[in-house]
Amino acid sequence: MLALQPVDTVAPAFRAEPVTQEEAAAMFRAALGLFGKWGLTDEQAATLLDMPVRTYRRWKAEGPGRVSRDGCARLSNLMGIHKALRLIFAEPQRGYGWIKADNDAFTGASALDMMLGGELTDIMRVRRYLDAIRGVW
Repeated sequence: MLALQPVDTVAPAFRAEPVTQEEAAAMFRAALGLFGKWGLTDEQAATLLDMPVRTYRRWKAEGPGRVSRDGCARLSNLMGIHKALRLIFAEPQRGYGWIKADNDAFTGASALDMMLGGELTDIMRVRRYLDAIRGVW
């Protein structure tokens, strides 16, 4: 008979450490640059980050406030999308342009259109697609 261990006895080395606020702030700063390269409006960027446009503009000008767990997940997935595109496309501009290009994988919509659905899972869907294309490892 197979005995299962309670979750709390799993070795700490196998648990992901939560993202610190310093790391979240760094991801936010990186996302600002990425949004510029993608040619996003403040409204689009705020939708991707699930925050009011006014808050996004204040964070953009002054630096981020406290980033929620959901915000960290959104930023992490956006960074993963950026990384995947840099690995897939030798020319960075092609990767930046891919975000707005129509894509059969998204029934003719662009990756940006998919992500602007506003849900974390919309961003994750694009990331999973890119990870599958490039091969996760």
